[in-house]
Amino acid sequence: MKKTKRVISTLCILALSITALTGCGSKGSGKTYKIGVSQTTTHDALDSAYKGFIDGLAEAGYKEGDNIEIDFQNAQGEASNNNTIAAKLVNDNPDLILAIATPAAQSLANLTQDIPIVVTAVTDPADSGIVASNEAPGGNITGTSDLNPVKEQMDLLLQLVPTAKKIAILYCSSEPNSKFQADLASEAATNVGLETVDATVSNTNDIEQVVQSLVGKVDAIYAPTDNTIASGMSTVAMVANSNNMPIICGESGMVMNGGLATYGINYYNLGKQTAAMAVKILTGESKPADMPIEYLEKMDLTINEDVAAQLGITIPDDLKAKMNK
Repeated sequence: MKKTKRVISTLCILALSITALTGCGSKGSGKTYKIGVSQTTTHDALDSAYKGFIDGLAEAGYKEGDNIEIDFQNAQGEASNNNTIAAKLVNDNPDLILAIATPAAQSLANLTQDIPIVVTAVTDPADSGIVASNEAPGGNITGTSDLNPVKEQMDLLLQLVPTAKKIAILYCSSEPNSKFQADLASEAATNVGLETVDATVSNTNDIEQVVQSLVGKVDAIYAPTDNTIASGMSTVAMVANSNNMPIICGESGMVMNGGLATYGINYYNLGKQTAAMAVKILTGESKPADMPIEYLEKMDLTINEDVAAQLGITIPDDLKAKMNK
């Protein structure tokens, strides 16, 4: 009889141990969450934001093939594709949707007020009509902004190109995000004594001609975090650098593709911050309506030393010490 009791006790302990281990290896009740992703186009910044999002989810215990399923869609820069992707994702009714960049977010916002949506790489969600206000979104959408420190970027331009008097602000006229940034840049440039001229494109096919038209007319170019310009950055750099027009960029991917420098957003970290917001929504800890739009506090200084050498620009020692390696 004592032996039987001992066996039963051992079996109970084993059962409890297995239950505990099983619980530790999964999130919640073992549900698999479905997440749809709509990315406006392909370039370094947006790709990094997506990677940061996936890695951020994994660090929180949400891994593809384990407890999440991801349907990733890329519009490849075509406006109509954003609408098609939005319709598909909404029809699939996932637990959450990630919208990367403003056009993707706007298309989704027009189709659903029920499915939770987190956005990233959207400069000003309120200005873009995605949320009621950045402080209190009030609906089914929240997320992170890639608003740049435009004042600091203009200061950086003058540190690297102290003789600059007139600059071009290069952006796509059809991107609301970009127009918003261009206005901020124009004001910041004026405040430090720079004259500005807008140089706008409607698509990547316009880039070479527009940049070529600036030769001999401006001392430098400022390009915000514009998806069209980022996608065609190699063309911008080819024309600008060969004609001694340094480019101050909105983000580091553009610098790596031929720009001179930026003081700006780390999109990988922005993606991870967005993932943390998504986890709070999936777990029911928070609702998008009550989650203010978030911003990165830390910015990175990135300088393309090869481009600086090509342009004959000396990088001040204080900037070298702060550079993102």
